[in-house]
Amino acid sequence: MSFNAKNLSYESNEPNFLRKLKSQYGGIDSAHRNRPLERPRKHKEMDDEDEPTYVDEDNGDTISRAEYSALLTRNNEPSHQATPEKTSDERSKNECPAEEADLASSTNSQNRQQLAAIGSADKKRRAKVIGDGSEKDDNQPEKAIPARDQKPRKKRKKVKLSFDDGGEEVAKENKPFHLLIMLCAISGEAPQVPVASRKSGTVFEKRLIEAYISENGKDPVTDEELSTDDLVDLKSARVVRPRPPTLTSIPSLLSVFQNEWDALALETYNLRQQLAQTRQELSTALYQHDAAVRVIARTSRERDEARDALSRVSVNGAPTSNGDAMQVDGEGLSDSLVAKVEATQEKLSKTRRKRAVPEDWASDETIQTFKPRQVSESLYPGSRSISLDSSKDLALVGGIDGIAGLFSISQKKLLQTFGPANTAITDGIWAGQRAIIATANGSVKVFDNGAEVSSFASHAGEVSALALHPSGDIVASVGIDKSYAFYDLVSSTTALQTYTNSALTAAAFHPDGHLFAAGGADGQIKVFDVKSGSNAANFDASGPIQCLSFSENGTWLAAVVRGETSIAIWNLRNTAQIKSLDTGNQIEDIRWDYTGQFLAAVGPSGLVVQQYSKATKEWSEPLRSAVPAVAVEWGLSAQSLVSLNGDGCITEYVQS
Repeated sequence: MSFNAKNLSYESNEPNFLRKLKSQYGGIDSAHRNRPLERPRKHKEMDDEDEPTYVDEDNGDTISRAEYSALLTRNNEPSHQATPEKTSDERSKNECPAEEADLASSTNSQNRQQLAAIGSADKKRRAKVIGDGSEKDDNQPEKAIPARDQKPRKKRKKVKLSFDDGGEEVAKENKPFHLLIMLCAISGEAPQVPVASRKSGTVFEKRLIEAYISENGKDPVTDEELSTDDLVDLKSARVVRPRPPTLTSIPSLLSVFQNEWDALALETYNLRQQLAQTRQELSTALYQHDAAVRVIARTSRERDEARDALSRVSVNGAPTSNGDAMQVDGEGLSDSLVAKVEATQEKLSKTRRKRAVPEDWASDETIQTFKPRQVSESLYPGSRSISLDSSKDLALVGGIDGIAGLFSISQKKLLQTFGPANTAITDGIWAGQRAIIATANGSVKVFDNGAEVSSFASHAGEVSALALHPSGDIVASVGIDKSYAFYDLVSSTTALQTYTNSALTAAAFHPDGHLFAAGGADGQIKVFDVKSGSNAANFDASGPIQCLSFSENGTWLAAVVRGETSIAIWNLRNTAQIKSLDTGNQIEDIRWDYTGQFLAAVGPSGLVVQQYSKATKEWSEPLRSAVPAVAVEWGLSAQSLVSLNGDGCITEYVQS
């Protein structure tokens, strides 16, 4: 069964308001059927309650509840003017309001188009409540509204309403209105207390920029120096912060996602830029480090090659003090020096076995009563050696500043200084009344009464140690250039220089003067014949030799390995090690006394004295002290000990 939808009709009674609309707007076929007038609606906030909307029927504007109440009050006031009596015609019109409305609708169609709201064409201002939940019956007659006062009304200023992004109503008058919002350059939000920088002209929140200045002292935008005095307070209306998005709609969610994506993309870009810059800086640093390592390796190799080439030189080219005389290695000493060495050996070796201990010499009981006392302040920092003259009162001390001095132990004051040597002083000894010092630049200088009388420059590097021949006229020196040299103090010439296979670090003459011992960095003690310079014997140690000392008995040689705590003693007759004395402390220097029964050793942990008894053939320890030292010497008749520490302070051990 087919039907046409246009022929459908409803057989139901139309409501009153629909019949009234048809009578006022021309019936159901009017053009307003398809597009009815939209009721004015107020924007409803999330927190607003459901209240009726008040509309002015004259102009269709929405009014507030207060204005509506005021309008009702003015309409209900009684009129002060006399109301004229109504005629019969007027009464009849009032009794038939519906017929009058139909007549007006048919006679004047233009009046219907000029109506602004639902109701009659009355010129009196009225208000109608919309949405209050109650509908009035149009068939009921309207209540008569008393006439208002005829006082002239003031023309109200027209106000237009608009809505910003946050949904707040903003009043706009006829004149132009500009809303300026300042944002903090640090937080990106509207500042509560805005200030501007004189340097960059940027707006900041006052508390944020003050905290930034106190921490960095710069403008966060231009990195210029900035203080709180450079901030200018800005006067502006307090800005109401917009409400955060409710995130209850798809457009708001998309907007938030877009903002987050933009922030993430910007942060990623900044991180990539910083990563590229850091990689470039790291690459530059690595290239520079690699270049420095290559330069250091090449320089070290060239240095080692130069040292090796220098160690193979076999010509003694050391100049004398007056610039003449050159001797070739291997020729030995001159005849005059050989004769002097032989005479000294014959004289000392004959009386050595029969020599008795002097009566005034210190015993073990005396040494046990030794107590340390400091006799000087810091003389020369970096001192490495001390030497006493024949009177055992003048101490020769030198430091790393190249200056040496003579200190009187009895007077406790510095008597004389000489130098500077322009380099560190590595060792010093006495030769009669002449003071001899060795330096780190390879020179050996001789001073008499404070004046330099001769100088030797035989070594190509640092002079490690000095030794005096028993005759008093020959001085020996050893150096890191793997050579040792003999100097004739009478003629101020270099008598002999011999090269070995390793750097030399220690030196000592035999008490008879016919042997010379040199300790090497290779852990070998090389013993040479003084007259010919040939190698007589070798003793192997466990490491680089720190110091050497011959016993006055003529048969023992004591040596200390660098960094060790024990003293090794060899017998020269069978070249065998007969004793190892463990002191328990690191040792820097050792000294035998004149009788050969006491052996003193010093180091960073203090001083130790070892005693050998010929009767029992055993060793004992009569003295131990905790005063650190780097060098030691026996006093007169072994009645005292004198030590020197690294700061150049002299300490004397005497009976308490």
